[in-house]
Amino acid sequence: MKVLFLSADDFEDLELIYPLHRLKEEGHEVYVASFERGRIRGKHGYTVKVDLSFDEVDPEGFDALVLPGGKAPERVRLNEKAVEITRKMFLDGKPVASICHGPQILISAGVLKGRRGTSVITIKDDVVNAGAEYVDAEVVIDGNWVSSRHPGDLYAWMREFVKLLK
Repeated sequence: MKVLFLSADDFEDLELIYPLHRLKEEGHEVYVASFERGRIRGKHGYTVKVDLSFDEVDPEGFDALVLPGGKAPERVRLNEKAVEITRKMFLDGKPVASICHGPQILISAGVLKGRRGTSVITIKDDVVNAGAEYVDAEVVIDGNWVSSRHPGDLYAWMREFVKLLK
């Protein structure tokens, strides 16, 4: 499967790097998209290669989506193309994984009404105000959406997302 990551500078290092390698380990092709090609830098200084700009992404060419957290989702959600990619993939029923602040992009895409998920506690009200039921759990699976709260939940998040991709 081809899995797309949407992120930008100040991503939470573990929340992007761990799933990137975990999904490669499973044999999936992974691609990172951001504002422009090059490299993005995490909050703790790690860098990741950007394969595509948001404008180059055709959501039809990808099977699943990962939305890591940190401060990056706040920036990504301001890019209409990134929001459109997210909306299209989510509504098409493709597997979507979000963690920490990742649901901010889903909120901007307007896809959480009637859904059930989790996030970092600091955006709980935003998730609820977007129409979702907030659950304080290490991982929540609601149809095509797998969500987790923070880096301490990475093992559960990827365990369930990998199951969904099979």
